Amino acid sequence: MLSHPVQPLLHDSAIVLAAPTQAWSRFDGRTDKPIHGLYHADTRVLSGWSLLIGGRAGEPIGHAQRGVGAVTFTSLLRHLDDRTADPRLRLEVTRTVTAGRLSERIVISSGLGQALDTTVSVRLTPDFADMQTVKAGLAGAAERVAFGGAGLPAAPDVAVTEASGGIRLSTATVSALVAVSGDGVLAGSATSGAVDPEVTGTEDTGTEDTGTEDTGTEVAGTEVTGTWSVTVPAKGSVAVEWSVEIAHAATVVQGASGLPEWSGVSVRSGDARLGRWVARALDDLTGLRMATRESPDEPFLAAGAPWFFTLFGRDSLWAARFLLPLGTEIAGSTLRLLAQLQGTKSDTETAEQPGKIMHELRPDVFSMPGESLSLPPLYYGTVDATPLWICLLRDAYRWGLATDEVEALLPALEAALGWMRDFGDSDGDGFLEYVDITGHGLANQGWKDSGDSIQWRDGSLADGPIALCEVQAYAYEAYIGGADLLDAFNRPGGDTWRARAEALQTRFRESFWIDSPAGRYPAVALDAFKRPIDTVTSNIGHLLGTGLLSAEESALVAARLVSPELNSGYGLRTMSTDSVGYWPLSYHGGSVWTHDTAIAIAGLGRAGFGAEAGSLIEGLLAAAESFDYRLPELHSGDASGLVAAAVPYPAACRPQAWSAAAAVSVLGTVLGLEPDPVTGRVTSTPITPAVVGDVTVRGLHTPLVSAPVR
Repeated sequence: MLSHPVQPLLHDSAIVLAAPTQAWSRFDGRTDKPIHGLYHADTRVLSGWSLLIGGRAGEPIGHAQRGVGAVTFTSLLRHLDDRTADPRLRLEVTRTVTAGRLSERIVISSGLGQALDTTVSVRLTPDFADMQTVKAGLAGAAERVAFGGAGLPAAPDVAVTEASGGIRLSTATVSALVAVSGDGVLAGSATSGAVDPEVTGTEDTGTEDTGTEDTGTEVAGTEVTGTWSVTVPAKGSVAVEWSVEIAHAATVVQGASGLPEWSGVSVRSGDARLGRWVARALDDLTGLRMATRESPDEPFLAAGAPWFFTLFGRDSLWAARFLLPLGTEIAGSTLRLLAQLQGTKSDTETAEQPGKIMHELRPDVFSMPGESLSLPPLYYGTVDATPLWICLLRDAYRWGLATDEVEALLPALEAALGWMRDFGDSDGDGFLEYVDITGHGLANQGWKDSGDSIQWRDGSLADGPIALCEVQAYAYEAYIGGADLLDAFNRPGGDTWRARAEALQTRFRESFWIDSPAGRYPAVALDAFKRPIDTVTSNIGHLLGTGLLSAEESALVAARLVSPELNSGYGLRTMSTDSVGYWPLSYHGGSVWTHDTAIAIAGLGRAGFGAEAGSLIEGLLAAAESFDYRLPELHSGDASGLVAAAVPYPAACRPQAWSAAAAVSVLGTVLGLEPDPVTGRVTSTPITPAVVGDVTVRGLHTPLVSAPVR
């Protein structure tokens, strides 16, 4: 028995979503695990709900996903009919989530020769816990008491009031209107002495009996029940529905309007796994589209479910960059949003500095109960978002982002370059480095941001400031790309930034490369004393194709990436198996991250290492098949020769924007897509040897695609 609170696991639960709203349950539709419930933005509105037909639950037999925002759960009702395996009564519950709304349509179908009278009952459990309390495993009353309540936000007072069309549950900032169809009887109660109203409407089933049903022992606390008396006709069906409409006054995000630019895109390939992966990914990305309340017409991709339904610098930038072959809309709006929030002053508490791109946006301080982490609502603690913003702007321009949109962002580009020179390189050695000086910010500020992610080969942790190898590659790309953009728009400074890139390349070669008995390789980072940290990690894959490495150096990195120490057969391990700190289920110390592997694949493809890229592509396709083509944030680094399918990392977010968008990046690498801004066309030079057979892409909206893309 665990004696301390634990983060909820996610791997064995189903999700339907339309950002910023999501609903989690078991795969049979029931809600009984710590992660389960209905969420909107950073609040869990309901911690669960239950359904009884004739006083009992059905027996689940299957579920069918209906896109990212809907699922149908099917059950048998043997307790109302034949108790053998061949009953003539079935239950189908279709759960649908749109931004700010959840509904369930409950259909009872009969193959009997006579009508059946029964009851339908739903019981909802309001929660209104904040997201970080749920993540800490402390949302329940028992967990709060056991933890002593230290550092926990107070459980919100929930008012239960009668409202037009239903019952309203509300706190100081969030309200939820619960409604039922027809003759359903809706009742709400709270132990605090709130009203206990009943709201009765008219039902289309024809019955006049509106009595309530005994659904068992009352649950302490606030609850809402809905009941129907229904007649299921012979050889027919009856349907009822309940819904929750959510309004959140304090959130900084909302759903995005309109259709995504990838709407209608489809892929077919000789290896059917690629097309299935892309299809599932695009559906998930549609569910992750959202906007800020300040800029409702500028869509971006939420980082991931369940914890990160908001704007992130690094995550949103990588996802938009991966999606460029499908258009530039999401790239353009992401660039503009981040430019609006670009740093203008120096602030130690928020890590803001002039020209710096932010890390994450929240409605309030983000803190984890029991931990020292406490991030302000607008937090800038990231070392890589600023160069990645420049890289995306350069790439979006090449892929066809309108000239006037690019030109409007040039002041932000110049400010970002200035941050890299004046603040990102804090000690003037030519490298970008980071350190948290507040004591409650992120200790590591690259993409591997867990506290133990940067360690020596013997397992000891490195001391900061830390200069990550991949961040230097992003900086090199940003200097060159920024210079090219300045030249293209007749602005000064291009040659200065190219000279800085050349100097960085020389210093990197002198400082980061390590000689070992197994061959030379780049260090994951330099520590506070400028010593190369000798752990072999996936970070080196981000160096390929950036221009930072020579052809000989690229070949050494390519060989290292497909070695059995790094290549699991299901993707690229974050840490080599010959490191003391390696563990296949370590968050950043041996697991496989889809986006990380996709970045390495893209670099291998650009650098001409088709066979090596193909090996990692095969691994991701095998992993995609293991997860029904919804690749999670990360999965285990267990070798494919030892396990029959990729093993879940049980706390991995899914869907996640850069994991989903990685499917499009891999597609682009398979086809060898390359934009030509001069001609406005895209050339296709598929990698060799071919790994997925012939590929057909349909439904692209961009005018850049030319005949070679089939």
